[in-house]
Amino acid sequence: MTVKPEWLRVKAPQWQRVGSVKEILRDLGLNTVCEEASCPNIGECFNAGTATFLIMGPACTRACPYCDIDFEKKPQALDPLEPLNLAEAVRRLKLNHVVVTAVNRDDLPDGGATQFKRCIEEIHKASPQTTIEVLIPDLCGNWDALRIILAAKPEVLNHNTETVPRLYRRTRPQGDYTRSLSLLRQTREIAPWVYTKSGIMVGLGETDEEVRQVMRDLRGVDCDILTIGQYLQPSQKHLGVQEFVTPDQFTAWREYGESLGYLQVVSSPLTRSSYHAEQVRELMQRYPRSADAIASV
Repeated sequence: MTVKPEWLRVKAPQWQRVGSVKEILRDLGLNTVCEEASCPNIGECFNAGTATFLIMGPACTRACPYCDIDFEKKPQALDPLEPLNLAEAVRRLKLNHVVVTAVNRDDLPDGGATQFKRCIEEIHKASPQTTIEVLIPDLCGNWDALRIILAAKPEVLNHNTETVPRLYRRTRPQGDYTRSLSLLRQTREIAPWVYTKSGIMVGLGETDEEVRQVMRDLRGVDCDILTIGQYLQPSQKHLGVQEFVTPDQFTAWREYGESLGYLQVVSSPLTRSSYHAEQVRELMQRYPRSADAIASV
């Protein structure tokens, strides 16, 4: 059994603050990926009054063996009140930046794009000052569905490539590396004003050069922001950790990413795709995008 190193230990959360956030979420019937995917940063984020909202239910139509999201339950019918309740939660929590994500909903014709669009629109109405990041699935390559999401004008569109191409068959059997790159390329073409983002997890058996190739591939489709974090095994039934990557290696990847021209690279053992996502607001001030481009959507 691989022993978890000291640098992966996190402080116990202050449950009073965690409890207050959970109370709001339960009151409005909302899910968070923080809880559903057993994120190690849940205490820090909840204590800061932030959360990554999981829309369209916690049951996924795919069965990725690294993920703690439930794929055995039947996907739920879409809740027409969910966008309104989500917007109310954002208002109550006084969020400056919000992340909205979803499981794969391959059972829906548009992959859930219309629900994403409604959520974005309702948040804009309830909290005009809040910037919005959507972390979306690959939509099975349906670029018309992608246009639906982008038409609602989120500030950031995130889609994770998750791992290196060689490990896709074992790690993401229903995913496609080329399709994920194409989604980010299409996003840039459809909405040149949006900030694009992707993330990978390491410790699954990839090599340093494979990680660097993914970093180059993502820059090749003009991805702006990259996150790199350590994979942690949620349970014994999930894929095992092959290696605990050292903090020095994460630093080396961050420096390499910066040399490639990413606007931001967040690379550390505990980094997750939505960890400290609110920092993008500062990035948007430093690297503003032309508002005129919005009319092209």
